[in-house]
Amino acid sequence: MNRFAFARPRTIAEAAIAASTTVASAMTVASDSAEQGDAAIVKANGVDLLDLLKEGLLKPARVVSLTEVPGLGEIVEEKDGGLRNGSMVTLAVLADHHLVRQRYPALADVLGGAASPQIRNVATLGGNLLQRPRCWYFRSQAYHCLRKGGGHCFAISGENQYHAIFNNVPCAIVHPSTAATVLVALGATIELTSAEGTTRQLLLEDFFVPPERDIQRENDLQPHEIVTAVRLPKLPASLRMAHLKEGEKDSFDWPLADVAVSLDVVGLDGACTHAAIILGAAAPVPRRAKTAEAALLGRRIDENTAALAARAALDGATPLAKNAYKLPLFETLVRRAILRAVETAN
Repeated sequence: MNRFAFARPRTIAEAAIAASTTVASAMTVASDSAEQGDAAIVKANGVDLLDLLKEGLLKPARVVSLTEVPGLGEIVEEKDGGLRNGSMVTLAVLADHHLVRQRYPALADVLGGAASPQIRNVATLGGNLLQRPRCWYFRSQAYHCLRKGGGHCFAISGENQYHAIFNNVPCAIVHPSTAATVLVALGATIELTSAEGTTRQLLLEDFFVPPERDIQRENDLQPHEIVTAVRLPKLPASLRMAHLKEGEKDSFDWPLADVAVSLDVVGLDGACTHAAIILGAAAPVPRRAKTAEAALLGRRIDENTAALAARAALDGATPLAKNAYKLPLFETLVRRAILRAVETAN
């Protein structure tokens, strides 16, 4: 690991001014280049950043810590009934917060089961959403892949058993954040603050950047900009949600597949008036299964309807040589998640 200067700004503006580049931008140039050596990048609690430094993928001149910026670690109930969660709130604190457990139980369950207890007590909400892909080619200094500014995706014809089954050309990564799957299903928004003090608010779904827009980054974070909060909307009382995931082991691992479903089923006929079905570990960004959602709208949800939507969730899938097993896995998880969400309404 190389030497670097360490800054501890005391305000959001100071932090944003100091953050001259994003981690994604710093990694698109060779790790031993002068351009990367001039980079000043932001650190939350440093779980993913430390990995990238140890792997020799980043050699910044300066690391800007957010740990002493006030307000970023707060959870605040807003006047409209929503919840504003500072970007430096840890996963463990958010999972145990009484309003999260009461109003957003699926999110609390996901965060409470993320990684290990040691990681949950350090990893932050903002850092979790901004973590870089876990593709082993991307994480290896030996492979200068497309996402790092190279000319080839090694996963497409290589070891791709954990990779994307949708939108996997030209880059086959999957988004690493399980929390993002649930947050997108909840309609969460992300707040970004610039050095000038201006604030951008985007639907979290729109914050993530697919490869066809930019092959070298996963989100729309800009230089001299800080993620300051993630906002959860007030949910209607009739909204029900379920999240299911499947992995090779239950803890300290990324899922092979995860599915978040939110449904609004109202009226005497029990027709579905709102549906969000989000697939994680399926594509380079959390994937909205729009065809599956359309299969539920206006219908009474039962076993047959859930099965129809689950099959529709696979529309557009292009599995690679070693990950076609994800197709029946996702179909099963979508069907079960839909039925579980409906069961919570009864």
